Amino acid sequence: MRIASFNINGIKARLPRLKEWLEETRPTVACLQEIKTQDEGFPADEFEEMGYKAIWHGQKSFNGVAILSDGTAPEEVRRGLGVDGPKEGEGEQSRYIEADVNGVRIVNLYLPNGNPQPGPKFDYKLEWMAALRERLQELLASEQPTVVVGDFNVIPRDNDVWSVKAMAGDALMQPESREAYTRILNDGWTDALGLLNPRGGVWTYWDYQAGAWQRDHGFRIDHLLLSPQTADRLVSAGVDREYRGREKASDHTPVWVEIRD
Repeated sequence: MRIASFNINGIKARLPRLKEWLEETRPTVACLQEIKTQDEGFPADEFEEMGYKAIWHGQKSFNGVAILSDGTAPEEVRRGLGVDGPKEGEGEQSRYIEADVNGVRIVNLYLPNGNPQPGPKFDYKLEWMAALRERLQELLASEQPTVVVGDFNVIPRDNDVWSVKAMAGDALMQPESREAYTRILNDGWTDALGLLNPRGGVWTYWDYQAGAWQRDHGFRIDHLLLSPQTADRLVSAGVDREYRGREKASDHTPVWVEIRD
């Protein structure tokens, strides 16, 4: 069972690239972030034609998450963590969706960026991470096989970034962000890419600016976390790096984990 995550950075703008990736790699489950469309604008029919059933949680112009499943429909369990956005009266942003697929609980998330920091956006990031940890603790306690994927907007280690100095002031690398991520791992989750690449140097994101892709100035912020029940079934995990180099690509590239059925 291959479970993949892809911050698509606008599903309408990247639909040809997304379908190309699905056709070429055929993950069992594909979790998307930053779909950037309201619910009624989600192109579910396009995926149906390919054999994928979908659930999604959209938002106009920003955020948004979706889960695609090959052949069988994801059984939605939850959407949202109950954390309002940083602006007064904004309400909750579309950043979290949870479903069951083939006996595995799938959690798909798009964690707040937190920039600029310090400030309300960074405070929101930390509040959201605390709510996420609380929910993930509940899932651990249930002992259900669970895979948590998505754009965490956290660079966990110094060897997960091309230049520590260049990113030192960014919310993605602040001690508070890293500590919140580490607390989640210490509850019992396995970072599949981190486990299999202890020396680092594996990037999942390259900015559009300053020739970051061409110069390989990237970092790792898209993560795949496994509960103990799925960590025992881990076969492999990787990054579909080549898709970042294609025409009109997302600034992220897909990541995936494979577990035994």
